[in-house]
Amino acid sequence: MEEIPNKVRDTLGILVDVNLHQSDQGKFIEILVEQYPYPVNYKGQYHYRSGSTKQELKGAALDKFLLQKKGKRWDGVPVPNVSTNDLKQETFDFFHKRALRSQRIDEESIAHSNEHLIENLQLKEGKFLKRASILLFHTNPEKFITGAFIKIGYFETDDDLKFQDEIHGNLFEQIEKTMDLLFTKYIKAPISYEGINRVETYEYPKDAVREALLNAIGHKDYSGGVPIQISVYTDKIIIWNEGQLPENWTVKNLLEKHASRPYNPDIANALFRSGYIESWGRGTIKIINECKKAGIPEPVFTYDSSDISVEFRKDIYNEKHLQSLDLNERQVKAVLYVKTKGRITNKEYQEINNTTDRTALRDLETLIELNIIKRIGIKKGSYYELAS
Repeated sequence: MEEIPNKVRDTLGILVDVNLHQSDQGKFIEILVEQYPYPVNYKGQYHYRSGSTKQELKGAALDKFLLQKKGKRWDGVPVPNVSTNDLKQETFDFFHKRALRSQRIDEESIAHSNEHLIENLQLKEGKFLKRASILLFHTNPEKFITGAFIKIGYFETDDDLKFQDEIHGNLFEQIEKTMDLLFTKYIKAPISYEGINRVETYEYPKDAVREALLNAIGHKDYSGGVPIQISVYTDKIIIWNEGQLPENWTVKNLLEKHASRPYNPDIANALFRSGYIESWGRGTIKIINECKKAGIPEPVFTYDSSDISVEFRKDIYNEKHLQSLDLNERQVKAVLYVKTKGRITNKEYQEINNTTDRTALRDLETLIELNIIKRIGIKKGSYYELAS
């Protein structure tokens, strides 16, 4: 009863209560361990339980764990041997213009020095710049932070990469360069005319893609050393980042509440003050609304313990695309009907096309084989919806 508390204290540096109990099966010892507000090491090592196994915390994972226990974030850690003079003047000028335009910072604040702006944005701790200031304003953040860039790739299939680009520089430069490259090289803009005016309509709404990119930056775990990755396919775009949402959050939380605390609060604050973000935490609802407005499917949000992704899909149910699939007029009309109404029955197919039950059934079966629609239910109660 005395040996156990003493050994725990000498080995772990914590105090435990040891109680002796009597049961029908005999005596047993109960050891009570209170939760401690700081990490406890065992012979210089830190361990955590994952399911039924015990894992040792090492490297970046240990750093992140220790920071969280101290109430700090990765992007708020101070960096020695870097001063405001090492940051990029052009990026400060760019920030000033955006901030003034968005009225997030007044002209009097802009007139002050770069040092004052850094302090105003809370990007300094004592005499040291924070990691967030390096990512946001430095000429070469990768000198300090591995993987602090963005990769874009165009894929025919998951294992067939056709071409790719890497975007380097600080975060403000990455945002501008990535958006420019996506909408000049990777995303098409079909051309139409309204009278004599030429109209370019992009396949994906710019505001939604920009918001997803900003979310990826705000939630990225920069300690992992893996860049943000944007995968462009013929029918979809996936924006992926290594990162985390608030503890115990799921995709359901994200979509229902539309208000997640950014993983990098110092970075998010600077993006907000610059006018890039209207109101942090409303990003998901804005992305969804922009996609609806553009007439494309709602994006698919995916999240697990260390990965976050947003998938944008094209509208493959527009009339021009359907006609390119060699569908007959009845089938095109029916698919557009489903797109508007949400579903169609065999009887409705007959009515809108003035055709027989046999023809309707044959046309619908062809659309199922082409994976354009799917049947829901059986026999008389069945109906058809879009396949995706």
